[in-house]
Amino acid sequence: MAACPTALLCATAARLVDPSWNEKLSAIGLTHAGVIAIEVLSAQGPMTQAQLAQYVRVQAQTMGKTLSRLESHGHIVRVRSTSDRRSQVVSLTDSGREAAAAAVEMERSVLAAATIDPDSLRQELQAVVRELASQFASPSTRALIDGSPLG
Repeated sequence: MAACPTALLCATAARLVDPSWNEKLSAIGLTHAGVIAIEVLSAQGPMTQAQLAQYVRVQAQTMGKTLSRLESHGHIVRVRSTSDRRSQVVSLTDSGREAAAAAVEMERSVLAAATIDPDSLRQELQAVVRELASQFASPSTRALIDGSPLG
């Protein structure tokens, strides 16, 4: 595999990790999208559903489906905004904070099969994303990455 393009290596690694991680996440009512949402809420605090959708760069309808699943498992709560009755503020519950911590441990357990340090791998991947985003991404995407759990 020494001559393999880096992009192919990244894609192959993701395909090898995903099934095991998906299975573990499913057991606690999470999906990849759910993990992203609860990690953002954990890092940034409560925000409206629209802000969260914009933050993770998905359509509001897509975020609504993700939040409905998280809410049904007790990971988040949505309450009407006091400043804008049309919007809902999304907050993590204690269960959501526990699920976020569990997801991190699950990711570590999946990567434990490889003889690499998961923290080092994550830091290197974050560096790649930041560097490439600074060169090729739009200003709004760069701002998103700089202020996100990736950054």
